[in-house]
Amino acid sequence: MKLILSFRLSVFVAGWLGLAGSPMLAMNLTPNDALMAYYYDLCDSDGDVERFEKTGRSQQAGLPLFQRIIAPMDSLPQTTKQGKKRNVAIFIHDGVEILDFAGPSEVFASTKGFNVYTVSLTKEPIISQGFVKITPTYSLTDCPKPDILVIPGGKTGPFLTNEPLIDWIKNTAPQTEITLSVCTGAGLLAKAGLLDGKQATTFHSYIETLQRATPKAEILANTRFVDNGQIITTAGVSAGIDGALHVVSKLMGQAVATQTARYMEYDKWKPGEGLIVKPKVAAENK
Repeated sequence: MKLILSFRLSVFVAGWLGLAGSPMLAMNLTPNDALMAYYYDLCDSDGDVERFEKTGRSQQAGLPLFQRIIAPMDSLPQTTKQGKKRNVAIFIHDGVEILDFAGPSEVFASTKGFNVYTVSLTKEPIISQGFVKITPTYSLTDCPKPDILVIPGGKTGPFLTNEPLIDWIKNTAPQTEITLSVCTGAGLLAKAGLLDGKQATTFHSYIETLQRATPKAEILANTRFVDNGQIITTAGVSAGIDGALHVVSKLMGQAVATQTARYMEYDKWKPGEGLIVKPKVAAENK
């Protein structure tokens, strides 16, 4: 009996030491206060990308696996605690930039608590970057109500005059928790009147064009993302990853976003790099 207890204690201590440098230590949390994520042995090719809520055993060593604590349970939204996932609708269209939608897709799909799907004008396949064919999950007419709407960029010019799309964005975005544009996707938000009176950003070569088209908005250069509360815009291409990580951090805590960035091996993310616009009422009260 003593031998078994000693073995179990040794395994626990080894797992605890593996948490060094994790968000748990930085936040002074204990295992009872936090949500743990477990990964099978990264040397095991059959399970190196699957994350589990409960501990398992390595097929090679046969020992329990301990991994980083990713967030205090009390910091997670009640809906997440109860198992309800937020719907993330990612709009795709012919000519959509691959990383514009793939980056945010990876962020949300790799984070617990999100149900990610694509939506397009119809369910007919679209072509991204001229060579990748993608079949949308939903069309504008049967898309489930999104909690988060992602509008990527690319060749958005032909869609600025598509009235059914602009009307859909105009009606859908205000009902979301957050609407996130990437790159020239900001042009579609502007066409729907959603950037008026706001600060925003977009792909660097599109800034002047968007500013002319949206005189009531202030389009910022050299800004990774701009958070206006419900509407968040990002710069081009890879900046969509930063914007999506910011959304995760905003909704579920920075520890969760940090864990997702680590999983993606995305070391470029700097949480304070974007602009968070303070509400006018709060600013006036100061």
